[in-house]
Amino acid sequence: MCNASDFAIGVVLGQRHEKHFRPILYASKTMTEAESHYTTTEKEMLAVVQIPEAESNYTTTEKEMLAVVYAFKTFQSYLIMNKSIVYTDYSARKYLFAKKDSKARFLRWVLLLQEFTFKVIDIKGAKNPTADHLSRLENPHQNVLDPKEINESFPL
Repeated sequence: MCNASDFAIGVVLGQRHEKHFRPILYASKTMTEAESHYTTTEKEMLAVVQIPEAESNYTTTEKEMLAVVYAFKTFQSYLIMNKSIVYTDYSARKYLFAKKDSKARFLRWVLLLQEFTFKVIDIKGAKNPTADHLSRLENPHQNVLDPKEINESFPL
C-alpha cells in the first residue's frame, strides 16, 4: 500500500491471510524540498522507488509515483522474485507507462520497476488508512516560528 501527501510518503508491506490484510513492515519518509513539488502521481511512484533530492518540486502525479518507487526500493529484498500488488489511490503506474514524452526520472523509475512482477490496484484513501496516515506528516519545511494567521470567520 502506498500513499503520498504534499510533504511525505508512506508505504506498508503486507500479505493477505484468509482474506485479511496483515501488515509486515511500515516505512515513511519526508520529501525533500524538490520532491514536495511533484504531481500526485509522481509522489505515489516515489513511495515505490526513492530518488535523491529535487523531489519537493514535483507535481501531484510525480509524488504519487515517487511513493510507489520508494516502496519497491525499501522492500526490495522481500519483493524481488515475488508477485506483488500495489494499492494506491492514484493510477501512478498507468500514467508512467502511458506517457510518451517521459522525463529522465520517469525512465529511471520504469527501469527500476521492471525488475519486479506487480500490478497496480486503485484504492480510495479511506480504504488505505495506514499508508495514508504515514504520508500525513506535518510540513517539515514550515518554520514553526512563523506567525500564524487567525481565522476570524469561524462557521457556526
